[in-house]
Amino acid sequence: MLLIAGLGNPGLRYARNRHNIGFMALDEVARRHGFGPWRKRMQSDVAEGRIGASKVLCLKPQTYMNHSGRALGEAARYYRMDPGQIVVLHDDLDLAPGKLRVKRGGGNGGHNGLRSIDAHIGRDYWRIRIGIGHPGDKDLVHDYVLKDFAKADGAWIVPLLDAVAEELPRLVAEDREGFMSRVAHLTRPPEPPKPTAKRPDNNAAAPGKKPPGEEA
Repeated sequence: MLLIAGLGNPGLRYARNRHNIGFMALDEVARRHGFGPWRKRMQSDVAEGRIGASKVLCLKPQTYMNHSGRALGEAARYYRMDPGQIVVLHDDLDLAPGKLRVKRGGGNGGHNGLRSIDAHIGRDYWRIRIGIGHPGDKDLVHDYVLKDFAKADGAWIVPLLDAVAEELPRLVAEDREGFMSRVAHLTRPPEPPKPTAKRPDNNAAAPGKKPPGEEA
């Protein structure tokens, strides 16, 4: 069994915040793979389903971001899961918007949701880091993450969430490099068309002469 948690804050007020991209990604995973209805359990919204041969539990903590570990800790204890069976989807300020990385363990990078999870289950869980960019000044971070994505951000958010959901079976099957590679490929902007060589115009007038048929 695998537990996949998305991080965010509950309620419509926060639904489109940058900090909630973990919730957004998990919603698309559950929708794409036909998971059961969301239910209130273990201080979370929980949906169950299968991806490939694996049973998967999707979990959105309802404890607010800074206490995400309370919900994950309760679920991990209930199902007797070790951190290696847990994947956390979360926003990352240190990655450019639309970039994605998978890693296991490590520091929390100042992310309060991860800090709470570390305190409840340790650090040795998997993280899917989803880049949202940085405002450029650490004093602006709080307001930045709690503001809605701009309308123009949909150009990268929609294909990214689609790609994460579509390629997640690779991650579940432990092909983590393949997962990252495919998501990057599916979200790469199209190459601009190469300029074509201009074919010579045999009917062009010689310098200083009028084209045939043109009146003086």
